[in-house]
Formats: sequence, C-alpha cells, structure tokens
Amino acid sequence: MIYEGAQFYDDPQVFETYQRHRQRPENPNDTLEKPIIVELLGNVRGANILDLGCGDAAVGAELLANGAASYLGLDGSRNMVESAVRFLGGTLGRVVEADIPSWTYPQNNFDIVLSRLALHYIEDLDQVFQRVFYTLRPEGRFIFSVEHPVITSCDAAWQGVGPRQEWTVDHYFEVGQRVTNWLGQRVVKYHRTIEDYFLALQHVGFVVDSLRESRPEPKWFTEEDTYERRKRIPLFLFLAASKAG
Repeated sequence: MIYEGAQFYDDPQVFETYQRHRQRPENPNDTLEKPIIVELLGNVRGANILDLGCGDAAVGAELLANGAASYLGLDGSRNMVESAVRFLGGTLGRVVEADIPSWTYPQNNFDIVLSRLALHYIEDLDQVFQRVFYTLRPEGRFIFSVEHPVITSCDAAWQGVGPRQEWTVDHYFEVGQRVTNWLGQRVVKYHRTIEDYFLALQHVGFVVDSLRESRPEPKWFTEEDTYERRKRIPLFLFLAASKAG
C-alpha cells in the first residue's frame, strides 16, 4: 500500500515505529531540527501561533510556557491529534484534526505560522503558501522545515536497515512526486529544489529572512560518531519569511 499525506501516520505500524524513532537518544529531530526551529522562532511572548502538521504538539506546550498568547495545532492524522490533546492538556493550546490544504484559514489572525517536517507531503504548496500569507497579520512570520531536497531527490541508496551510510543525489531538477520507503511503509512525498521553496515564498509576497540547512552543532551530541555522521549531508532545510506590514 502507498500512503498519502497524514493518513500515513494512522497506520499502526508506522505510528509505533515513529514513536520509537523519536525516543532514540540523539535523534535528528531533537539534535538537528528543533534547535534551529527554536532559534528562528526567537521570542514568542504574546504571539498567536498556528502550527501546520503539529504532530504531537509537544512544541505547543513549550511555546505557551514561553509566553505565547495562543497555540493552535493542525494535523490530519487521528493518532497525532490524540497525542497532541494529551500534550496540550492543562494548557490553553488547541488542536484541530484537518488537512493543511483544505482547512479554512481565517484572515489576519496569527502572528506566527509554524510547520515542522510536514510540507514535503503536500502537492500544491503554492496554494498553502497563499493561505498562510492570508492568515498572517502584517509583520507576521512563517517558519518551516522540510526534508532537505538532496534527500527527497532520490532514495536509491536507502538500504532500509540500520543507519543510512550512503546517499545519492539524482534527478534533482525533476520536481514532483516521489514514492519512498519510510518507517516501514511506502509513502508519497514531493520533491522540490531549494530554489523552488525560495521562489514560491517570494511569489505570494513573503520576504525571505533566513535559510538554514541543519548544520550540526557539537553541543547537541554526546556520541562523536553520530556527530561526525550528521556532518556528511544536510537532512533538513529551513526557511523563515515575513509578511510586510
């Protein structure tokens, strides 16, 4: 079976494997992705935040604890939404089960729109960027991470057992659908170049403020071998953009 979008994480085997991966010591989400997201977010005090593809929304509880005025998580996976409800328990945070492209975005409603490792599952990203621009207040910020295009371009070197040791970058400028093996199942992802992401933001009116590539920092690692391996290739791409006031 080939999964598309959030339904992938409603497969029991996939969700169990995902949870195991996230609990591993020095997993790439915690050592490479989260530190840069936190840095790009900066001071969130007083901010109204929308999180697209929020997953378990653990970050939502942290953002509220750091002074965010409100947090709304959006995810199309029932498993993820149930986890998010648990993580947001006792906070003012909310979560909605809905697909990112089809949700009704309110106009000029949020100060920050965040999306972490979700947008590479979406085919019509231009439409999503337009809706994010629409829902942000003037001077609002859009911050997101995706799998790096050198990863999404081709998975021919993926062995599927143990840590990946070799990578192949191929068909880089042939953008579009990729079917890849991930977490024990096959799933559709969408490959775009770095230039594609950058120009798509500019096209809808965003000013691109920052571009990052998950360069590893020694302070987040205790295992030297893991740190050395993470220096070989970028796993994630980050972009931060703003809506002019």
